[in-house]
Order: sequence, then structure tokens, then C-alpha cells
Amino acid sequence: MNYTSKHLENKVDISPDMPTAERILLRLKTRGPASTATLAQELGMTAEAARLQVQKLLADELISGVQEAAAGAGRPRQNWALSAAGHARFPDTHAYLTIQLIGSIRQLFGDEGLDRLISQREGEMRKDYLKACSGLASVPKKLDKLAALRAAEGYMARVEKDGKDWLLIEDHCPICAAATSCQGFCRSELQLFREVIGEAASVTREEHLLAGARRCVYRVTGK
Repeated sequence: MNYTSKHLENKVDISPDMPTAERILLRLKTRGPASTATLAQELGMTAEAARLQVQKLLADELISGVQEAAAGAGRPRQNWALSAAGHARFPDTHAYLTIQLIGSIRQLFGDEGLDRLISQREGEMRKDYLKACSGLASVPKKLDKLAALRAAEGYMARVEKDGKDWLLIEDHCPICAAATSCQGFCRSELQLFREVIGEAASVTREEHLLAGARRCVYRVTGK
């Protein structure tokens, strides 16, 4: 299921004190593509102010245009989305250095050595997450704690209610460069989330950044 901005409206706090350009970039990062009119409405701007900001961001190559198919006859609507440079404005935990280190580990210790490193990281995360959530009985409380832990690690994580289910949404991946270079870095996250939540609910991944989505989304369904 594709979650567009109508599912996420007003779910992310975009402070009016932020510079206007940063507010637009954060809006596109957390809620996906939007038209100039939508940006103006959601961010409390005039249409002209929004248009000028969009033109500046286009000139800086931080956003790019995407066409939204028209529901009926007529021209498709022009929306705006973050470009690769726009995504790069959000922290990625020293991506270049990380990729270099991965290459060096492979060269010195082979794939087996890299796998041992990843397994150690997985074990430490599992220990920390389970400890932090051990005293929490309900699924919502565990999800809130898990989202807080992931947000502190740079994943821009949050929880939303979706009918009877919950969505654990991660709008950013601070290790995206590392995970792209070696997909083992996120191989165990789904299983880890299932362990943290426990048998009271099932966890499935609905969107995955490395599969071409703009973020990662996990659906949590009570049993």
C-alpha cells in the first residue's frame, strides 16, 4: 500500500521558526511529493512566497519536478520531490568514511569478517532495544519507545495509528550509504522489531528504502 501525504497530514511537527526553505525540505522528506499550492497551504505561506521558495530550491538542485497523473481529462499536476542533493541535506552518519571502512574491512578480513562485524552490531542493538522495552507491557508503549530509540539514532522514526494497526515509519536512514554498499546492515531489522514487540502483534515491512521506496514503513498488527 502506498501512503501518500493524505495519510500523514499534520503528523510531523514542522516548526514555523525554521527557515522557510528548510521547512519545505522537511515537508517533502517526511510527507512525500507535493505541489506548490499544497506546500503553501500546509506551511501557512502565500502562493507567491511558496512559488519563489520552490524556484530557489530548484535552482539549488535540492528538489526536482515529478508529474502526478490526472484523475480525469486534463494536464497532469506538477509536484515537487527531494532530489539526491536534497536527501543529502539530512544526516547520513559520515557516508563516505563508512563506505571506505566497509571496503577496508572486506579487503583485510573478507566477507566473513564483515559478516562478523555486522552480527556483533546486530547483537548490541538487540540487547539495547530489548532492555529499553522490557518493562513495557502494551504494544503502543513498546512502539513509542522503539521509535524514540530509532529517532535518537537518526532514523527520523515515528509511530502512526492506521485503523486497528500501527505504522512504524522511518523517513530517513542514517546508514543508507553503508546499507547500500552492504545490505547486511539492515537484514535483521525486521526480525529485531518482531522480537521487541513480542508475540502480541505481527510486524511486516511495507516499504523499504533499499527497494526503491523513499522511506521504510513497518505495519504492526495486533493478534
